[in-house]
Amino acid sequence: MSARIGADIGGTFTDVVLEVGTRRHSTKLLTTYNAPERALLDGVALLLAEAGLTAADVSLIVHGTTLATNALIERRGVKVALLTTEGFRDALALGTESRFDQYDIGMEKPEPLVPRRLRLGVAERMDARGQVLLRLDEAGVRAAAAAFRAEGVESIAVAFLHSYANDAHERRAAAIMREELPGIALSLSCEVSPEMREYERFSTTTANAYVQPLVAAYLRRLETRLGELGFACPLYLMLSSGGLTQVDTAARFPVRLVESGPAGGAIFAASVARECGLDRVLALDVGGTTAKICLINDGVPQTSQVFEVGRAHRFRKGSGLPLRIPVVEMVEIGAGGGSIAAVDSAGRLTVGPHSAGSEPGPAAYGRGGTRPTVTDADIVLGRIDPAAFAGGKVTLAPEEAEAALAGLGLWDGRAQTLAIGVSEIVDETMASAARVHAVEQGMTLDERSLIAFGGAAPLHAVSFAEKLGIRRVIVPAGAGVGSAVGFLRAPVSFEVARSLTVRLDAATGAEAIARINTLLAEMAGEARAVVSAGAPGATQSERRVCLARYQGQGYEIPFEVPAGPLALGDVAVLLCGFEAAYAGLYGGTVLDLPVELLTWRVTVAAGGFAADGDVAPAAGRTATPAGTRSVIDPASGQALAFALYHREDLRPGDQFRGPALVAERETTTVVSPRFDGRMDARGTLVLTRNDEGTAR
Repeated sequence: MSARIGADIGGTFTDVVLEVGTRRHSTKLLTTYNAPERALLDGVALLLAEAGLTAADVSLIVHGTTLATNALIERRGVKVALLTTEGFRDALALGTESRFDQYDIGMEKPEPLVPRRLRLGVAERMDARGQVLLRLDEAGVRAAAAAFRAEGVESIAVAFLHSYANDAHERRAAAIMREELPGIALSLSCEVSPEMREYERFSTTTANAYVQPLVAAYLRRLETRLGELGFACPLYLMLSSGGLTQVDTAARFPVRLVESGPAGGAIFAASVARECGLDRVLALDVGGTTAKICLINDGVPQTSQVFEVGRAHRFRKGSGLPLRIPVVEMVEIGAGGGSIAAVDSAGRLTVGPHSAGSEPGPAAYGRGGTRPTVTDADIVLGRIDPAAFAGGKVTLAPEEAEAALAGLGLWDGRAQTLAIGVSEIVDETMASAARVHAVEQGMTLDERSLIAFGGAAPLHAVSFAEKLGIRRVIVPAGAGVGSAVGFLRAPVSFEVARSLTVRLDAATGAEAIARINTLLAEMAGEARAVVSAGAPGATQSERRVCLARYQGQGYEIPFEVPAGPLALGDVAVLLCGFEAAYAGLYGGTVLDLPVELLTWRVTVAAGGFAADGDVAPAAGRTATPAGTRSVIDPASGQALAFALYHREDLRPGDQFRGPALVAERETTTVVSPRFDGRMDARGTLVLTRNDEGTAR
């Protein structure tokens, strides 16, 4: 049977998964920042040897990378310039003029990726309907090219006003730039983000230009190296939207890769939810650097069209660079295994958002790190076996973890007490973020099941669930490398967005309907071409969404558009769709305002995960522990004898009572005295509140 490989490069660990039929091999390696592909290739080689396979046996490789994200956050992109409409060079600096902290008089917004001297305007103008008001000054474009050449610019973003309605000027300017600067990297807003709102469109386009040469070079380098090693299979990249695309598309639009790892995790959690028949789920993905929380309804993760990167105040909404791209909706918190514990100016214990990463890593790694982290606290609490961390590839030093915690100087330097404090703070930080996220989405949490994955999530999932009143925790097989597994369950897909403003009461005319149908057909054709190249011959599905609002409102909401060409009679269908979506969000509709249809999105997908049919439940029996381990329970502050189980020894139907530890290759599941566990017929750990023991 052919093998498939999923590889996720994270901020601390690189996770690699090899699937051969129903067999799965996986590993975790520390991320190699100076050459990200090195850890990936090392992991692939290790798993192929373990499975007794060669490169020729692999039929597919799916990859997610933090390269674009890190380059944007750390400002390590190329020298980039912006060519825009005359008079709009400062749109990137002005933004929307909103304040993410209205009471902070010293508030600082992130600097634009393009310095002002490299933001040049050229005479041209379109109106919002795409009519030419001022022809493009081609001589001005050539003068700008000369200025960029003198500055040594490596990549250029071209973003003109209202180019989403008519891209002729942008495309002509790009053609001139290619003549004047052969080989220059170009990002056009009409291709990267052809939607209304110039600040978000300009920001997205410049971000794409900023990282495009870096990501394209990395992907070509990886492709070449894989070919040299004998891999002849396709290489796909995970998109932030939860779909896959081929290397050529990813190299053109690297901005769509910024949340590829977390998106893979959301796809993984959604597939587990469908397998388990759960319609309301909270997904918790905790890695070495951050924790991600995502709401999943009816087996589908929530999605968004705007994402922020490089926030000046990490995790403060509105303080980053907006990217208008399709992305899985989630909240991200600085609460991973590598999150650093410290004492603030008021003498209080704090955790995160800064992370030790893999270099130097937590103190227990013995790689030069001296500051205590969440992982150090988990070691001191007895949750982690120092000799088996990351499958035994990273040997831990518990004495270094204790010394780092004691060095904080609180509570007479008692490392175990400090470890309890660190664990409680990080769990409450994640729980608080989940509460806020649920309120913002108009949802509740206590009736949901929790799916925990990522290297650190199973260590904290039960405590997190207790704080939220969640009574069932799911830890699927392969949880420690969940994002990489999710890559292999994602469909090949691509989304195309366009802005076309139509008042719904005016859409009764045949001309308006014809314009909408023409636009949707063009968008579907573009998306199908990308998907067909990545999945030739596969059955394709199409989803169409319109973003609309009542006239005069500032923001729009999405609703589904019926498949197939629209007819005059479908105006009522569109109105009903919008009103249902509006009422679902706000509880009612507005009767005396016309509806504006603004932005259209078409997503084409092929393949992806399909849940198996019902599996007969396994007969229950009591599992036999491999031994016990002394673990400190934060709820009581006492060291308890936790029963120790090895996940590979458990069989479907096995049951056990907390307190317990379930150890596996990439993570350990902590089961408190207030939860019991069982392994279901699919090999998934299901932990259920038993209402015994001392409640918090």
